[in-house]
Amino acid sequence: MAKQKFYVVWVGRKPGVYSNWSECQAQTSGFDDAKFKSYETRAAADEAYQGGWKKHWGQGSGSAGSSSGQSFKRKSAAAEAGSEEIDYNSISVDVGTNGNPGPVEYKGVDTQTGEVIFAVGPISKGTNNLGEFLAIVHGLAYLKKLGSNKTVYSDSMNALKWVRQKEVSSTLVRDASTAEIWGMVDRAIKWLQTNTYSNKVLKWQTKQWGEIKADYGRK
Repeated sequence: MAKQKFYVVWVGRKPGVYSNWSECQAQTSGFDDAKFKSYETRAAADEAYQGGWKKHWGQGSGSAGSSSGQSFKRKSAAAEAGSEEIDYNSISVDVGTNGNPGPVEYKGVDTQTGEVIFAVGPISKGTNNLGEFLAIVHGLAYLKKLGSNKTVYSDSMNALKWVRQKEVSSTLVRDASTAEIWGMVDRAIKWLQTNTYSNKVLKWQTKQWGEIKADYGRK
């Protein structure tokens, strides 16, 4: 059994000392310039937290962030890519299309039970990636209304990137036939730009876990 570690978060959503990696990750994942480090004992972690990050963070290798900090970054990146076990306290989203571009619909489901939480569409004309983007933002807005910090899973790398960047990069033309989906996308971008959230937004690892729970089965 792996020895328990304690995690100090000096700069993050809620600074403090945490007894497991998932709690530390919830405070630091996606948080700009987060500063955190692991310790073997609670006493050492408490002392480091009280001492402040300038005294303790990055100590040990002399490099920016230190080897410990760099290993955290690698672990954080892996966690955001969804390489850990499935977090069932989450919702999973997916899109269904008939042609690309073509009619688009999307839904969000409870990852544990598969229960449909929300479903939208069909939207007259759009693309798979735009639908995935809308599904993620819908999920985040839905969870924010509930005051929930549940994870959101998507199997679309492009959509996840767009959510992080708060903008989309699509070749879909803007005309009368695509006005509906572009109007929804513009509203979703505005929501991202004017709201904050603490939810993790992760890549569903299809090769490891099988199809995402919200899959429409239209492969």
